[in-house]
Amino acid sequence: MDEDRGGRGVNRAADAARVLARELAEAAREETAMVLEVARGGRPPAGIPRGEDLPRDDDDEGYHQSLKPRHVQMIAMGGAIGVGLFLGTARRLHSTGPGLVLAYALAGVAAFFVMRALGELVLHRPTTGSFVSYARDFIGEWAGYASGWMYWLSWATTGVAEITAVGIYVHYWAPGFPQWLSALLALGVLLSVNLVSVRLFGELEFWFAMLKVAAILAFLAVGIVLVATHAGIGPDHHAELPNLVGFGGFLPQGMWAVLLSLQGVIFAYAAIEMVGISAGEAQNPREVMPRAINGVVWRIALFYVGAVFLLVLVLPWTVYRTDQSPFVTVFAYLGVPGIGGVMNLVVLTAALSSCNSGLYSTGRILRSLARRGEAPAFTGRMSSRHVPYGGILLTSVVYVAGVVLNVFVPHKAFEIATSIASLGVLTTWATLLYAQVRFRRAAQRGEVERPAYRMPGSPYTNWATLALLAAVVPLMVFDGEQKWAVVSIPFLVASLYAGWWAINRRRVAVVVPVEALPDEGPARDAAI
Repeated sequence: MDEDRGGRGVNRAADAARVLARELAEAAREETAMVLEVARGGRPPAGIPRGEDLPRDDDDEGYHQSLKPRHVQMIAMGGAIGVGLFLGTARRLHSTGPGLVLAYALAGVAAFFVMRALGELVLHRPTTGSFVSYARDFIGEWAGYASGWMYWLSWATTGVAEITAVGIYVHYWAPGFPQWLSALLALGVLLSVNLVSVRLFGELEFWFAMLKVAAILAFLAVGIVLVATHAGIGPDHHAELPNLVGFGGFLPQGMWAVLLSLQGVIFAYAAIEMVGISAGEAQNPREVMPRAINGVVWRIALFYVGAVFLLVLVLPWTVYRTDQSPFVTVFAYLGVPGIGGVMNLVVLTAALSSCNSGLYSTGRILRSLARRGEAPAFTGRMSSRHVPYGGILLTSVVYVAGVVLNVFVPHKAFEIATSIASLGVLTTWATLLYAQVRFRRAAQRGEVERPAYRMPGSPYTNWATLALLAAVVPLMVFDGEQKWAVVSIPFLVASLYAGWWAINRRRVAVVVPVEALPDEGPARDAAI
């Protein structure tokens, strides 16, 4: 009897143990499936920090705040004046006419809202990860990954355009000097500067920006005086209002041409968002950044819309050549000895400045991605001088490919590069706008606190600007020179999807080894 009772007790205990084991196994199976699912969806499961739960300096670890307020101010200013304005304007004037002013004004409004959205996010959390970190915090891990790589693509192809511009500008003085060789020499100098220290980058960019701003202000002053006095320019032209409508009208190619020019105009505004990346290495960013961003906004109106408007007043739009900066054309027509060469030096500086900024920004963005396993581990390396040299070197490899492009298609290299780069710019701007929408929603839920510096009219201005950016993509289909961007979209989407799939499989393998999964069930099915 005692043995029977003991046996039954053992059996009951064994049954209870089996039931408990099954329950524990099922719970483990469900937990594992949940981890796998959120990893695939780009959302960290409960208990894994993200966004505001991450250490504030997670993306900034290893950097030193070496950029002084004057550096940040001039980086912001220099980013608003690039090769798209100095060289790209000539091509767009040739194909659009005086109505190009409308395209610059419309894109300028979009740029204004993008910068204000960026400003609110930067004041919430300054970081070198910039919009990649904000996308990851407020949209999802996948958004940080996709926007980061699209930003890198934008700067990589922009660098190709800038290297091309260097060759074109050097050609002004040395027509027999190979365009590809001048581009290669320029790349070598800029790469060396970026690998030395961020302080040296800041100093070089400070003086680059000073020269660009001085040149634009000089052009604006001269242009206003010429128009006010109806001065004669060259043998047959005068600076006067009739130039706006006297050569085929204000819209000689129609409004359709203005809309088609939007892609190229948006590319001209590229790099204005770079001031957000510099926030992580700036001293007193919460004090400096609002002033820097506000400065970018008014410079958009002055340097872009104002300069283009004066260009079509000073000379008829038919005078400008596609292979020469319109600013060089104006000063050359004035007949002042050497003035065309001086202006050519300025626009050469603009191209070098933009290329310099591209190496700087992509190095920081790639390191942000690499720290989460979303970019090659090499790009996450930091030198003893606190420079993310891995990402900088990877970008420079693409710039070298741009030099090769100059060898085979020197006249098409600029247009091919800018059309593809524009996709990255559109993606970056859209990411900032939508991240700010999600940030605002989080603030309404009481999860974060919005700074006093805010996006005006949000969320309505966000959606309106996003609609404008979305409309630009289908317009590219109707422009032969922008077909490269349209053709590349399926390949870019497929590449990003494949990369994200591979990253998540690697993350799953690290979080939950397959050997530790149950023999059967949803967890193993999801992993396999």
